[in-house]
Amino acid sequence: MSIRCTTKARRGMVAFTVAAGLALGVVGCGGGGDDDKGPAATASASKGDGSAPSAQEERTDDPLAELRGSDGLILQVMSAARDAGGFVTVNAMLKNDGAKSVTVPAALSGNETEIVRNGRSLGGATLVDSKSKKRYYVLRDTEGRPLTTTGFSAIKAGESLSVFMQFPAPPADTSEVTFQLPTFASGTIQISG
Repeated sequence: MSIRCTTKARRGMVAFTVAAGLALGVVGCGGGGDDDKGPAATASASKGDGSAPSAQEERTDDPLAELRGSDGLILQVMSAARDAGGFVTVNAMLKNDGAKSVTVPAALSGNETEIVRNGRSLGGATLVDSKSKKRYYVLRDTEGRPLTTTGFSAIKAGESLSVFMQFPAPPADTSEVTFQLPTFASGTIQISG
């Protein structure tokens, strides 16, 4: 699938996504209190009370999924929102739960030449729709840059980094997908919107 945007439209989309990611970073930085979880991946579906909450209501301190990686890295998926443009934006917190600074694994960028040549990113992330038997990869702009957080290399002990990834949206009747990121355990997340 090839997506072509004008430079102005692409800049606007990136600016909006970055702003949304920064807003999530301010809202979603609270402590999780999940000290009793073991090293195995833990993921939980979002809780529902029968009504469909708005995207803002879903942004709470409780992640949709918490995935454990190597060297004390944890990825907390805070939201996965479908938008009218046919995209799903996943917002998350990448945390260093270890006692020392950690170099973020290059494997998170994936192994596609086009993405790797654009530097460190979360370009290796995928969404798997088992209902439709499809895998969705991080979107790229017309110059091959992944539509995800880029330019990070290390995270100090106890620090968090607000990150985002954009994917093509699965069919409208698909609300549950498996989120995968190299070196991290997989987890099931709910798509809102």
